[in-house]
Amino acid sequence: MQEKQEEDLQQVLNKVSEVGIDEVGRGAVFGPVFSAVVVLTEKNKLTLKRLGVIDSKKLTPRKRKLLLPKILVLSSDYGIGQSSAREIDQLGIRVATELSMIRALKKLKEKPSELIIDGPLLLRPWKGIQKNIVSGDLKFTAIASASIVAKVSRDQLMERLEKKYSGYLIFKNKGYGTREHFSFIRKNGITNLHRQSFLRKSNLV
Repeated sequence: MQEKQEEDLQQVLNKVSEVGIDEVGRGAVFGPVFSAVVVLTEKNKLTLKRLGVIDSKKLTPRKRKLLLPKILVLSSDYGIGQSSAREIDQLGIRVATELSMIRALKKLKEKPSELIIDGPLLLRPWKGIQKNIVSGDLKFTAIASASIVAKVSRDQLMERLEKKYSGYLIFKNKGYGTREHFSFIRKNGITNLHRQSFLRKSNLV
């Protein structure tokens, strides 16, 4: 009897519990928007929670980098997708963000039976069950894990791009429209990775 109960418990723990997706870089003025999807079992969800996985915005860059390999090892599956600055300008930020999410989802081995999305907006191209959770990265470990994967992946790209696009402190501002970044745009002009549709609103294009 006890062996059967332990077997049943093990099956519950090893069953996929959450598939969460999140984006990062939506509000930046430079570079792509990134999305990540993470698939977790009940057991690994609890493990990651114990390791300190929470909303990426509440973690230091060092802590996020330390957690990334643990998330990748403990996830049953994961995918990362992005949409370029050009696509953002051509399609608009919502459609481009959806495109980055679909690209992340296409990297999964199997289509999720249910998807948990951070924020209030539906992923319109997704033909499947989805739930929108406002502040989902605070409530679901899979979304928090996805936010860390997306954030670290995009930050690493920004650090690499600094070598090619020096003069904007991209390694520091990660492509967001800080006062300092805007002053460098006025001084050095815009690059092909700046989002012109965003900069028009600031009268910089």
